[in-house]
Amino acid sequence: MPAPTTNHWICVASANHVRRGVAGGFMQVNHGKRAPLARMRPGDGVAYYSPTETFGEKDGLQAFTAIGTVAAGDPYLFDMGGGFVPFRRDVIWDPAQTTAIRPLLPALALTAGHNHWGQVFRFGVVRISAADFHKIAAAMQARTLCPPSVSPDPA
Repeated sequence: MPAPTTNHWICVASANHVRRGVAGGFMQVNHGKRAPLARMRPGDGVAYYSPTETFGEKDGLQAFTAIGTVAAGDPYLFDMGGGFVPFRRDVIWDPAQTTAIRPLLPALALTAGHNHWGQVFRFGVVRISAADFHKIAAAMQARTLCPPSVSPDPA
């Protein structure tokens, strides 16, 4: 039986929401929907793109803010109070630096040559190539996720 394929994902959330997930060892996507989390498998790579620092603001952060590996286990419900019970999934977060997306745009197959590059993130979760994931990991200085053969220079 062939080994399962490792997938790589970019999820979208404000940086302050991403920091909560990193601190708690989890991820949450699309306002707590289960389906996108269920498509992910343990061992998949996940990076967060944060268009803003704070949800609902237009502060123009536009940076990768976290990167890690989906942990074992399935999506689970978590009661955040006030009637909000979103799905979450555990993640092993790699220590990494927040990294602006603009210098990476021409280097990523996902965005290269696209004038309206932000449109690729409109659904909140997008599968990306392993090469793009490793370029992002290198730019974020996430050494445990970045093979030595990948240059940290996005150019």
